[in-house]
Amino acid sequence: MSPEIVSILALVAIFAIATVLPINMGALAFVAAFLVGTLSVGMSTDDILAGFPAELVVTLIGVTYLFAIAQNNGTVDLLVRGAVRLVGGHVAAIPWIMFAVTALLTAIGALSPAAVAIIAPIALTFAARHGINPLLMGMMVIHGAQGGGFSPISVYGVTVNTIVEDEGLQTAPLTVFLSSLLFNIAIAMVLFLLLGGRQLLGRKITVEAPEAAATDGDDETEVRGHGAAPGPAVGGPDREQHGGSEVLTAQRVTFDQVLTLLGLATVAVLALVFDLDIGFVSITVATVLATFAAARHKGAVSQISWSTVLLIAGVLSFVFVLQEAGTIDYVGEAVIGLGAPLLIALLLAYIGGVVSAFASSTAIIGVAIALAVPFLQSGDIGTVGVVVALSVASTIVDVSPFSTNGALVLANAQDVDRDRFYKQILGYSSLVVVVGPLLAWLVFVVPGWL
Repeated sequence: MSPEIVSILALVAIFAIATVLPINMGALAFVAAFLVGTLSVGMSTDDILAGFPAELVVTLIGVTYLFAIAQNNGTVDLLVRGAVRLVGGHVAAIPWIMFAVTALLTAIGALSPAAVAIIAPIALTFAARHGINPLLMGMMVIHGAQGGGFSPISVYGVTVNTIVEDEGLQTAPLTVFLSSLLFNIAIAMVLFLLLGGRQLLGRKITVEAPEAAATDGDDETEVRGHGAAPGPAVGGPDREQHGGSEVLTAQRVTFDQVLTLLGLATVAVLALVFDLDIGFVSITVATVLATFAAARHKGAVSQISWSTVLLIAGVLSFVFVLQEAGTIDYVGEAVIGLGAPLLIALLLAYIGGVVSAFASSTAIIGVAIALAVPFLQSGDIGTVGVVVALSVASTIVDVSPFSTNGALVLANAQDVDRDRFYKQILGYSSLVVVVGPLLAWLVFVVPGWL
């Protein structure tokens, strides 16, 4: 059996096993890289390790380490509370604030599941307290994470742009980022209109100034929500219920939080303005922050998303073996042989979307774009449009309850019938899987072809 066929069968086996069994796809990919590389392709272990994505691994470690510290010392919660105050207590603006904050986190480098894990508990608590549809709030958080997820310094963005650049194809990092952002904003607008957003218009939370709230001699800020639904708070600032009104107690900003805010700003400036490696910059800033409160942050290293590191490293290492085996060219020639570029692009978008609903979007993006490279190199269709369509189709399906993001929303919902809410998420995600790739194809691929 040819190395190309063997590697394709191995790829199918990886996805099948990772879907059925709770085994990290990256671990399976490392095994496949080793077995296929040595037994079928004739590569040495040194040859296989040459494809290890060291730069991306450093980025993952650095970014997740930094955000673990920011979460532990309350900086992320501080940002969210401040953002809510900026809207002047307008309830209808809260879902959009959650969308924007999550988008900002992923845009400056946070992993999508990490950003959702940070924001979803806070957002869904607000939903329970103020009578906001939890499906609306949860999906706004996820689409926000995906909307910001393709910035030039994000994990998704770095993955896609690196693959495209390494293959000598036309790169357009800003176009990929803005296209994904606008696509997710459009979906969010539809969700807002259909899931009760219009009923929130005109409702307002009375926000008292810190000076008024501090009359008891402490340093608190009270936020009283009229008609708010009672419910337990999960994470975030202390909350109490007094006669049907909610009291939000905001603690004094600490020295650690000020340093962390400066650190996050430093990372953004050094990475965006001075084009320094975000992984090394993040690790440096995180280590500096940890030295100011070493005892508090000693567990932050264990909060690094090691499973994601394993996933990305394994899958991209196997992709390298696929390239060395000639599989990418083999599949590309077979796809090009169909002779219908528009159909090919649509099929690739659906493959990315369907598989990603059950597996890692980050991994699927790398595989889908790598498989599309020979097809794109033929020049029969616009590269940027196809790359954007594949990127969007492979990530918007993360609303699935079988994905990390969807599962986080399901787990953090407050005051809901869990089974009913699960069915709601499943129904919405099924609609996204069926319609999402088609819309991405229509919006980004077809205009370039015409």
